[in-house]
Amino acid sequence: MKQPPDAAPSWFGPNLFEPGIEQADRPDEFNRIWHGFMTARVTLGLVLVLLQSVFFALSSTKDLGPLLICATYFIAALVVRLMVRPRPMGKTFDAQWFGTVGVDVVAFALLQMSQDTSINYAPLFALPVLMTSILGSMLLAMGAAASVTLFLFLYAGWVVLHGAGDAAPHFLQAALTGAGCFALSFLANQFATRMAHVELRAERNQLAADVQRQVNELVVESLSDGIMVIDRTGTVRSANPAARRLLGPERFLDAEFFNLRSKPGWQSLVALMKLSFDKLTSQQAEVILRHSGQGPRRLRAQTQMTSINNANDALCVLFLQDQREMEARVRTEKLASMGRMSAAVAHEIRNPLAAIAQANALLDEDLTEPGHKQLSQMVQQNARRLERIVDEVLDIARTHHEEQGVADAIRLNELVMQTCRDWQAQTGSKNLLCLSQAEGATEVRFEPEHLRRVLINLLDNARRYASQNPNAIQVSVGQNPGGRAFVSVWSDGQPMDKSVERHLFEPFFSSESRSSGLGLYICRELCERHGATIIHQRNTGHGNDSPVDGNEFLVSFHGFVTREGGPALSQKDSPQP
Repeated sequence: MKQPPDAAPSWFGPNLFEPGIEQADRPDEFNRIWHGFMTARVTLGLVLVLLQSVFFALSSTKDLGPLLICATYFIAALVVRLMVRPRPMGKTFDAQWFGTVGVDVVAFALLQMSQDTSINYAPLFALPVLMTSILGSMLLAMGAAASVTLFLFLYAGWVVLHGAGDAAPHFLQAALTGAGCFALSFLANQFATRMAHVELRAERNQLAADVQRQVNELVVESLSDGIMVIDRTGTVRSANPAARRLLGPERFLDAEFFNLRSKPGWQSLVALMKLSFDKLTSQQAEVILRHSGQGPRRLRAQTQMTSINNANDALCVLFLQDQREMEARVRTEKLASMGRMSAAVAHEIRNPLAAIAQANALLDEDLTEPGHKQLSQMVQQNARRLERIVDEVLDIARTHHEEQGVADAIRLNELVMQTCRDWQAQTGSKNLLCLSQAEGATEVRFEPEHLRRVLINLLDNARRYASQNPNAIQVSVGQNPGGRAFVSVWSDGQPMDKSVERHLFEPFFSSESRSSGLGLYICRELCERHGATIIHQRNTGHGNDSPVDGNEFLVSFHGFVTREGGPALSQKDSPQP
């Protein structure tokens, strides 16, 4: 669609509008005007019939001609009004033009000729001239004016021939009336054309406004930042899904309107809103929302006041950003920067590590005292551990790492039990962990060290949020109905916020400021590398007396599962270090 010359540049392209809007018909508006003119013709015909009836009754000559002309015109106008469907006039003189404008001109001309010179019907010609000028083209409008002017000159000549006095006044009256008809037709046509263009532009602007509103709604609803529109009383008139999610899990947030003053946990937002209304300026602050049964949520809030002359009618637009998501984005950017430096850092770390390991091996050959031997072994173990950590972090940082070979099959039950025992010994969680395994030996394809790393990360994470009750952490090894082996790590921790759960496996995202936020991300990367999946869900565990709700991390393996004969493991076996 072509924009008008005075339109400002816009990013709305032709694809956002329905093609051919410029040529779009205006059926409703045209029908209304058409029916208006047809009704005017019928009304005029009825008035003429009534007037001619009065004249006929009062006249002594009893001439039926004018009355019959008026009655015929009334019937013809009524038939067109009731039987003909509205349609635009063509660009030439067609049947519709003759059926409406032509009938008017002929009828009014006959009335003018049938009466004496004391009655002038010339003003009636304004109706067909106006109708053609508004409903038709400029050619038809000029044609109607020319027809009326021609008849007036013929009538003036006819009057002069019948000896009605001086010819000059009659021809001058015909010329003036004809000039008025031409001026009326030109001005009416120009006015109608202008109004049509204004209406078309208004429709086009309305369509653009509707598209803009729909686009704005889609953008606002898809934003991760919360946006609310609040009035002076604290009533939230509009809020996008992100804002409702950030405010909390209350059910009444699904309502169209709600009040910020209704919850004690929102008073920090109410104070910021009140300050904005008092000063009528933008404000920003870091606020903390507190809800019962949930931890505090840190938000960055910023207000913008609407530009309204009357301060009492002003509205406050409140923007909310989750601080944890902002910190996660910053950490992700840091991870990208670290990835670009990873190659150089790898060489800088690996070379000293190789030198330390080699020097320690040479030194170990000359040591004889047990204490020195133990220290040398500690150096060797930690050097190897550091080398493994560097390799894993570098593998994660690479966007396109090399294809890994197929891992050997491992006994899942044995590795899980040994890892749980080692973890219990290191953390001193003797009664905190409960292990449940299926009977037989389950085999999966997974690097043993990588799976041990996944389990330790999940156990550390569970211990951080679990209670100190016995069996607060439960590890299960089994097989789902689809035949896939799985390892489940469950803890009786509190439910997670939706904002935390949404970014759970992202790097550098953590609900604690002192945590690196890499543990669960590394778990996911290691699982995906070996064809396994890891998910988080709320599930029920077995407490001391009754079922308890908690957080479960479920690792499902895509490899094959085999069961060999052997001693069966108990369903509830608490591993001892």
